[in-house]
Amino acid sequence: MKHIISCIAVLALLFTSCTGPQGPPGFDGFDGINGEDGGLIVASAFEIEVNFNADNNFEFVESYGFEVFPSDVTLVYIEWETDEGEPIWRLLTQTEYFNDGVLVYNFDFTQQNVRFFLDGTVDFNTLDNVWTQNQAFRVVVIPADDVDGLDTSNFDVVMDASTVKSFDIR
Repeated sequence: MKHIISCIAVLALLFTSCTGPQGPPGFDGFDGINGEDGGLIVASAFEIEVNFNADNNFEFVESYGFEVFPSDVTLVYIEWETDEGEPIWRLLTQTEYFNDGVLVYNFDFTQQNVRFFLDGTVDFNTLDNVWTQNQAFRVVVIPADDVDGLDTSNFDVVMDASTVKSFDIR
């Protein structure tokens, strides 16, 4: 019995004292702006009210007013309705169907600005003002790394995941 315990102890010491070859080194972390070490990544945002009409070709372009990096992602939400005075935000694009066609609220963005525009088959000139005037949008610019796996259709989820605490109202 003593020999079995001694053999087990020797084998345990032998296995725990062995080391294998060192693995490859890990990747370096992302550098911050101008090669400085990275820090807290902050999302930027603003809220804007837009009027769509024939004079502006049913579109509106707004400059960000802050630096946007090539890897950043712009998300735009429209105030679709309210519930007991609380706004309900929907991620663009949003489509509304009419008897005479389709209205689509859409956007595109560059590193310099975001463009809101109406699209679809309906005659925009015949739309009631409720569809074209005083349309409230929230624009959130977030680093692309923060979007992975995020339910961007839910405005509250995006707000919780980012560091945006308030909006610049324009």
